[in-house]
Amino acid sequence: MIVFDLSCPAGHRFEGWFASSQDYASQCERGLVNCPQCGSSHIVKAPMAPAVPRKGNQLPIAIAREDKREVVAGGKPPPEVMEAMARLATIQAEALKSSHWVGSKFAEESRAMHYGESEAKPIHGQASAQEAMELHEEGIPVMPVLFPVAPPDDIN
Repeated sequence: MIVFDLSCPAGHRFEGWFASSQDYASQCERGLVNCPQCGSSHIVKAPMAPAVPRKGNQLPIAIAREDKREVVAGGKPPPEVMEAMARLATIQAEALKSSHWVGSKFAEESRAMHYGESEAKPIHGQASAQEAMELHEEGIPVMPVLFPVAPPDDIN
């Protein structure tokens, strides 16, 4: 079996499992590969990062520096880090419950609230790095969410 990351013209990404590359090509030619979100049969392979596992005889490398251990490659994060990440994820989820999703209109909505053109309320959405920098330069307080947030329309 071979797994491909696939996408449609609408930008939806999904996985497809095939017996071979030829099987993928054959199914596409026959219109059998469709986007699970919009149904489009115009599917292409999306760029993928190769999964290169470490050899079984290689262990994670750790370097000791003055009572501290820094993981250089591989290995499981320390329990304290895992606990902190779990707490941060919980805090973010709670904060987003009282926040309104504005999608790609985040920069526009943030400016409107900052300049008094609309009522101030907690919002979250999408902004490019450039938009976020411009908001910061205008003195509009924004911050990235630590963990990815799926738009409400994309949640099953």
